Amino acid sequence: MRVVIQRVSAASVTVEEAITGQIQQGLLVLLGIEDADTMEDIQWLSSKIVNLRIFNDDNGVMNVSVKDIHGDILLVSQFTLHASTKKGNRPSYIRASKPDVAIPLYEKMIAQLEHDLGTTIQRGIFGADMKVSLLNDGPVTIIIDSHNRE
Repeated sequence: MRVVIQRVSAASVTVEEAITGQIQQGLLVLLGIEDADTMEDIQWLSSKIVNLRIFNDDNGVMNVSVKDIHGDILLVSQFTLHASTKKGNRPSYIRASKPDVAIPLYEKMIAQLEHDLGTTIQRGIFGADMKVSLLNDGPVTIIIDSHNRE
């Protein structure tokens, strides 16, 4: 699994002119799923996301997590995170899981994030043409790949 995490002051996702998910202070998480992903990847990545200390403490130092500030998470599926640009100028998405594999993993990630955060998370609609709006706070943007645990 690959995620792009953005610390936001506000974010929303719209599908066919209807808002399907909206948050204030918290994290916008773009999620890419591949066939090699497992429940272990979900658990590791969810824990990493909710405990990542990228919010400012009272001294202005990034030292508290979204869980610590009782912030929100907006999760958006994004298969293009697994794009390969090695050949030519047209990206290949061969590594991205097809919906029959990706949707169950996406739903498990939602459940795991809600469990780890202790509250309901907001989300887009898997496979839909989504319009994502955000106010990146910082800006702070982190990329994490569960298969490259640095």
